Parts: sequence; C-alpha cells; structure tokens
Amino acid sequence: MFDTESFVEECRRALDESTPRSAMHDVMERAVSESAPLAEAMRPERAGLTMLHHADDLTVLHVVWAPGMSIYPHDHRMWAVIGIYAGQEDNAFYRRSAPGAATLVESGGKQVAAGDVLVLGDDTIHAVTNPLDRLTAAIHVYAGDFVNQPRSQWGPGERVERPYDPEQTTRQFADANTAWIGTTR
Repeated sequence: MFDTESFVEECRRALDESTPRSAMHDVMERAVSESAPLAEAMRPERAGLTMLHHADDLTVLHVVWAPGMSIYPHDHRMWAVIGIYAGQEDNAFYRRSAPGAATLVESGGKQVAAGDVLVLGDDTIHAVTNPLDRLTAAIHVYAGDFVNQPRSQWGPGERVERPYDPEQTTRQFADANTAWIGTTR
C-alpha cells in the first residue's frame, strides 16, 4: 500500500542528494510503477488539488484532472516532478515570444501516461489537458513552496502574462467537475 508519509520522507531525502532532480525522478518512478496501491490510497473520484505536504523546500500535491479538462499555460518557478498513476496528461510547452515578453509561443509537447514520470525545469511554462473520457490522477512534487511562490498564468482567455490566481484555478477544477458530472447523469 502507498503511504503518503513514507513517500514524503523519500522526497525529502531526494532533495539532499547530489542530483536531487534525478533522485526525485527515481522516487516518483517507484511510486507510479504500480498504480493500484497508489489509486487505492488516493481514491481519485473528482477533479481537484489536494495538498499532501507543504514546506518551504518541498510541496507534494495529489492532482486529479476531469475528463477533457484543460488548464491554461502557467509556470511554477521551481523544478517539479510529476508522476501519473491513472489516465494521461498532455502537456503543451511554451516559451516567451521574446526575452521578458508577456506573450508566449508554443515550443513542443509531451504525452505522459500512467506509469510515466515527467521532470519540469524551474523555467518551464506549460498547459495541461486530460484528453481522456475518464479521470487522470497524478502526484506532483515541487522543489519549493508552491503555495506562496509568486507565479504567472497566461489565461483563461487571452494568453498574456498575469499573476497566478489560485481562486481561478479552483474555479476551473469546479467547472470541470460540473461539466463532467453533468455528462454522466
């Protein structure tokens, strides 16, 4: 069975390694290699963000995407490791259109499916879509204080940089749940 406290302790030890991103990748890879214990422990039933651990140097979230849900481009301003244990995330990557510019241009993408691990750099800007007709569930580990770190988002609407709005994100997850639940009745 997946144990959140043990997982967080492994993540803390990974931060102290000489190559913490690689060590964190290995921790996550072990966690998502067998999805059943993780799914049993997390029990994803609806889209949302659940804080599993929060500290100045480490944040661990359980993230569940509703079927067909998309979230606008955003940054984290810290490196992150994402492990998918159910479903699939389609990540679209962006870069600023010019140094210091507030607008973006696309710069590739990556599909991340159950059992896969994705490492994001501290300057990554990405948007996420769940292309499936079922929930996608993941563990996201951030090398810092994800809650209080000033960040940016490019949406909803026009893709112009603005301060990250956690209330907007909460609304997007709520709206995605409403849309999904409305189609399953």
